[in-house]
Amino acid sequence: MNNFNQLMKQAQQMQAKLMEAQSKINDLEITGTSGGGMVSIVISGKTEIKKLTIDPKLMSPDEAEILSDLIIAAFSDAKSKLEAEMSGHMGGLLPPGMKMPF
Repeated sequence: MNNFNQLMKQAQQMQAKLMEAQSKINDLEITGTSGGGMVSIVISGKTEIKKLTIDPKLMSPDEAEILSDLIIAAFSDAKSKLEAEMSGHMGGLLPPGMKMPF
């Protein structure tokens, strides 16, 4: 019975650490850029787009496809940075291969 109580206490501690890490991750804002900074995007820890900045030079109808590609690239850059940041916050709490958010 003592081992079970100890196991439950450890599980509660781990849950508290996971909740704290998730809270920190949710509060993050990560900026990704593309096109040499001509497009930047800020995403939250939940990968929601918070802000999009586009250099006015890219606002030409002839550049629409390039602009679309740059926005996608900026989002991908921000998401990659977020995943790296999340790994740091989780600090080995999750088993290898398990990713946040669940």
